[in-house]
Amino acid sequence: MKIKNWIILTLLFLIVFDGFIWLEIIFHPKNKNTEVYFLSVGQGDSELVILPGGVKVLIDGGPSNKVIDELSSILRPTDRYIDLVMLSHAQTDHFTGLIDVLRRFQVGVFIYNGRSGTASSWPELAEIIKQNKVPVEILMAGDKISYLDSRFDFLFPDKNFIASAELNDTALVQLLQSQGAKILFTGDVGVKIENYLLQRFNLDIDVLKVAHHGSKFSSSEEFLESTSPKLAIIEVGKNSYGHPTQDALSRLASIGAQIFRTDKDGMIKLVLNSQKISVFKQE
Repeated sequence: MKIKNWIILTLLFLIVFDGFIWLEIIFHPKNKNTEVYFLSVGQGDSELVILPGGVKVLIDGGPSNKVIDELSSILRPTDRYIDLVMLSHAQTDHFTGLIDVLRRFQVGVFIYNGRSGTASSWPELAEIIKQNKVPVEILMAGDKISYLDSRFDFLFPDKNFIASAELNDTALVQLLQSQGAKILFTGDVGVKIENYLLQRFNLDIDVLKVAHHGSKFSSSEEFLESTSPKLAIIEVGKNSYGHPTQDALSRLASIGAQIFRTDKDGMIKLVLNSQKISVFKQE
């Protein structure tokens, strides 16, 4: 009798759970517009891009497990899959949070520039990627990822910079083109790399992920005037570096960019469509 009751309860549970899954599918249809989230993870970078149809791309994971809370506020509890995880460069304020992401989410592919980190926590990230059997791809300048009408173009680094003693100058720089908008993700690159990019690309963009948390050594006047972003997003938290610096803020203001900061505005969400970019703040 007890066994029979257990079987009935198990079947009921499966029926209810299956119904819950279908309700999730019916009442949470796939997004039609591209959504880009600049996560509030403190003094570090992390961005989530959700392409039309629900393909998810996580760029960096910030300095702690705060990225999990941010992702939980966006994704449904049953959504435990991230298609692509990209690491801009191997510094702790960009990769530490990815360790917890890989513990909690199934990841389709891990992408980075091939340069290992020197921090003591880097082997932990490498080990969990190996344990979870996540495919790893090394991408550099000239590579592209396309999905439907959206595309990531990798502009940097090339083979001349990947061995640089300055890890910031090895960061993946990516241009996302989706639904008529262009967003430039810059990692922590400095003025030298900005000049390098200007010499090789016509970068007339709509949104700039401001490099290096608003450091005075990035976002040069020439770079900002050439790229002419309408929106500038600074990912920053409490720090001892003076980020974002008044120098960087003044240069951004001088080109008329609308500035958003995760330390003041919280998570910033952009919704892209063919006509406009909508901005939402979650303070």
